[in-house]
Amino acid sequence: MTFRNIVLHMKLAIVGATGMVGREMLEVLSERDFYITELVLVASEKSCGQQINYLGKSYEIISLSDLLETEVDLALFSAGSEISKIWAPKFAEKGCKVIDNSSYWRMNENHKLIVPEINGAELEKEDMIIANPNCSTIQMVMALAPLHKRFMIKRVVVSTYQSISGTGIKAVRQLENEEAGIAGEMAYPHPIYQNALPHCDDFTENGYTKEEMKLTNETKKILDKNIEVSATAVRVPVVGGHSESVNITFENDFDLDEVRFELNQMEGVEVVDNLVNNEYPMPITSHKKDAVFVGRIRRDFSQKNTLNMWIVSDNLRKGAATNTVQIAEFLFKNNLL
Repeated sequence: MTFRNIVLHMKLAIVGATGMVGREMLEVLSERDFYITELVLVASEKSCGQQINYLGKSYEIISLSDLLETEVDLALFSAGSEISKIWAPKFAEKGCKVIDNSSYWRMNENHKLIVPEINGAELEKEDMIIANPNCSTIQMVMALAPLHKRFMIKRVVVSTYQSISGTGIKAVRQLENEEAGIAGEMAYPHPIYQNALPHCDDFTENGYTKEEMKLTNETKKILDKNIEVSATAVRVPVVGGHSESVNITFENDFDLDEVRFELNQMEGVEVVDNLVNNEYPMPITSHKKDAVFVGRIRRDFSQKNTLNMWIVSDNLRKGAATNTVQIAEFLFKNNLL
């Protein structure tokens, strides 16, 4: 997709450019032929001066303070909640739109939580800080949205199997060290190699983790406040790609052919559900792909109007970088900058 005929100038900044999501953003921007007249890459003070290559050109990392002194049209943030809390408003005040990949602005009632295929139409020119949902939420609501529209979802029970890249490079190194039998820095309180940790993010007072509550609260904000969501989030020793087992109870009855039809009609969703040939979504086959894959579609015979599905997506792509870039594309296409 190209916007060369829509805008004459686009100065784009990536804040957190040296991180896993920041680097993925650069790859997605390149693949989607995103129009940029000037690119600025930003990271922590210790990374300043480093060089990153983009489309054959080398860019030097600068600091947020230096970026604030320049005029920027759009900033893609992926540097954590504390950075977003402090710096996103500073750029917004200068007239620079911010698309933020952290959790800080997601549940703020004054800021929109956007998955373009679902609720992009909510965006307005006045929206200066736009929140990107949690990775596990994005892939789930992408599959839920068309089914909610057709059958009305009452309740969702989801168990996630989340890759270590969702934690970051420190977790990837922990797994690599453990596989090699090397003692090293720990991203988790326990080994992740040959293990599964029912512990994604910090625990809250109600016994659920922050990750689990994100699935609950963000789904309500994006789709419908009346949908009840109960989640269990598990970290597994997979480098990339989140998987989810989802049990959905509807207000109305459904036919499995209708379910498959609605999912197939949803932009960005692909149904992979051929049991005869052992075809179903897997993290390994979602790698570097932007789609959300749905399979193991079957009726729950123990509960009325209830469906089971298996949802997989590359958490660094649609779960983070791709969704961020798609929001930017939506802003351009609809003249909202």
